[in-house]
Amino acid sequence: MEYKLLENEIDELVQLYTKNNWPYHGNNQVSEESIRKFFHEGYYHKDRETFWIIDNGMKVGLLLIHDIDDTIPLFDIRLDEKYRGQGYGMQALKWLQDYLFGTKQKIRVEGYTRADNLGMRKCFTRAGFVKEGYLRNAWENADGTISDTVLYGAIKEDWENNRLTPSKIDAVPY
Repeated sequence: MEYKLLENEIDELVQLYTKNNWPYHGNNQVSEESIRKFFHEGYYHKDRETFWIIDNGMKVGLLLIHDIDDTIPLFDIRLDEKYRGQGYGMQALKWLQDYLFGTKQKIRVEGYTRADNLGMRKCFTRAGFVKEGYLRNAWENADGTISDTVLYGAIKEDWENNRLTPSKIDAVPY
């Protein structure tokens, strides 16, 4: 479904970021200049791996894995507006787990999203991530507003055993 972002694909990267609105990201509109600058400074490759999300030869989005050398990486998914709500986010999250747990031998992967991003929250749940935290006023938006954030996690042990271990978020402290 995915393959790594190549040097000669910067124009396609710019097009994805600039032709779409990103209402649930900190900066919902990204400039061509900033994408080109980030690309040339190594943002998409230094301690990161970046993959296109592909369906039938069409690039429908981008998956950016942060902290790839850490045992617990983070990630960002960007889907073209015309492909949102069609299951690509969930498929990308399942692929991400297979890749990070199976190929890269990571122990956990975490994802954060704004509390009002119901589409992404559904993707997390359908892809086998467990809601592990609700963070009040933890997401700073470019326009100066603050939003609540929800944390989801997946662990290798659950992936290996095809199960979900519930979060102990509401357990009584010792």
